[in-house]
Amino acid sequence: MNDDYLWDKTGPPDSQIQQLEEILGTLRYQPAPLNLPTNLVVPKRRSYLPLLAIAASLLLAILAGGIWLLVRSRHEPVITRLEEKAPKPDEAPLPPVKKSAVNPPLVVATNKHRHKAASFVLPKREREEALLAKEQVMLALRLTSEKLSLVHKKTQIKNQHKVG
Repeated sequence: MNDDYLWDKTGPPDSQIQQLEEILGTLRYQPAPLNLPTNLVVPKRRSYLPLLAIAASLLLAILAGGIWLLVRSRHEPVITRLEEKAPKPDEAPLPPVKKSAVNPPLVVATNKHRHKAASFVLPKREREEALLAKEQVMLALRLTSEKLSLVHKKTQIKNQHKVG
């Protein structure tokens, strides 16, 4: 048996291989042009699969957004104005305290998740003290910011002299 004949048809042919080629030759591929009938009508089918996929994606996005909003709203505190609540008769009036130019109304934060628990409300005196403390902290922050700004400007001027 000659291996060269099997691979590239060089060399002397083997009689058994020639017999196999003749037997299998009837099954060999014979190229022919494609003949389509002229009266063939191809129905136009509209594929709804892309539209269905888009609709399903939108539905899932809306569903996920709704669940996210539902979960988010359960964990956010509910804010109500104190003016809506009735004043307590046992509270004594307090002396006037210096009010800022913008005095926001008192708000009460409650958690919807724990609606049976009492909501936290500061008494009027403690609220006014908290507002005064807030004003003092804001003033301290403004002063600190100004000081830092001055230091920054001075270091920039010193660095300009070193570079130039």
